Amino acid sequence: MLLIKKIRIMNKGKIESLVLILFFAINGLFAQDITTINALSNHLDLEAVASIFGDAKDLEDFEKRLNDPETQISNLDLNEDNNVDYLRVVETAENDTHVIAIQAVLGEDIFQDVATLEVEKDTTGKTSVQVVGDVYMYGPNYIIEPVYVHRPVLFSLFWRPFYRPYRSAFYWGYYPKHFRFWHPHHVHTYRKNVHVHINLKHSYTHAHVRRSTTAVHIHKKTRRNDFAKQHSNKSYTTNVARVNKTNGIKKRVLQVKQSDGDTFRVAGVNKPDGTKKRVAGVNKADGTKKRIAGVNQVDRDKFRTAGVKKQDGTTKRVVGVNKADGTKKRTFAVKKPDGKKKTVSVKRKPTSKGKHKNNVKKEKKGAKKAKGKKGKKKK
Repeated sequence: MLLIKKIRIMNKGKIESLVLILFFAINGLFAQDITTINALSNHLDLEAVASIFGDAKDLEDFEKRLNDPETQISNLDLNEDNNVDYLRVVETAENDTHVIAIQAVLGEDIFQDVATLEVEKDTTGKTSVQVVGDVYMYGPNYIIEPVYVHRPVLFSLFWRPFYRPYRSAFYWGYYPKHFRFWHPHHVHTYRKNVHVHINLKHSYTHAHVRRSTTAVHIHKKTRRNDFAKQHSNKSYTTNVARVNKTNGIKKRVLQVKQSDGDTFRVAGVNKPDGTKKRVAGVNKADGTKKRIAGVNQVDRDKFRTAGVKKQDGTTKRVVGVNKADGTKKRTFAVKKPDGKKKTVSVKRKPTSKGKHKNNVKKEKKGAKKAKGKKGKKKK
């Protein structure tokens, strides 16, 4: 507890997020596979998209439902003009495969693929649907597979003779009469409200592999990535590495790059003897760097360290040890850009009665240390 209090003093409450990232994110990687979605994709629920697709009478109706200001299925504002972006629908088809691309209209001839619906009929006549999030928005292989309680009306249209793929007639500055812009909501408000419009009679599962290679191929004909090319720094990437060695050692590494430029990294090792190691780091877009590490040894000794390096050059460090015999050690150090240093050490030893005995040492360097020496000379 003392270490955590020191950490909070050190960084005014902001480093608690690092603690949460360290002990929840990396422990989750050891427990199970996880899917991480960035802030952008949180503003368009693909289950809601799959739901209205299954209930639409045709693709024109589907586009209307996507942009309905009453239901507000989308909360995307990629160009940050404080208006939810209009989503147009563009379809391509080849034999028994149809790809319906959802593209955000962001400016004069500027479009960004948000997701695709890949519809394919197999040799037995069974139709499958996958809703695939664009990698720029959702990361790789974010896929929803809906199973509809009734066969959607759209399916009967796709394979009619002389069927012509749908292409939206709308673009920047030209929208349908029923459409009006609305302001984006906070993500928590959006996610709470959008669930009301998901048809729970249908079922939705998450997949990790795209079923149709044909869909991947024909999607290239209509894919628009204009916004991503101009704003590559806003893309979301998540890299997870897992290694299970034959000697029982397990390693996990997770990296997340947020759209605001902040980068998070966590790593962990579980050894077969029970030793656990965790490391977490944050590189902020403003140049601030934060690090925290922890080790739980098999002999029950625990070690924790945390550090912050600010843009102005100030560095802060906290080190803590909890020994199995009850001994606790803490060291808090600050180094300023002008060279001044301050170190505070606290050691608590257990007494025979089970209570701790405090031993506090303070070391001050730089200007304060010099001042202290002058005071002694006067005496």
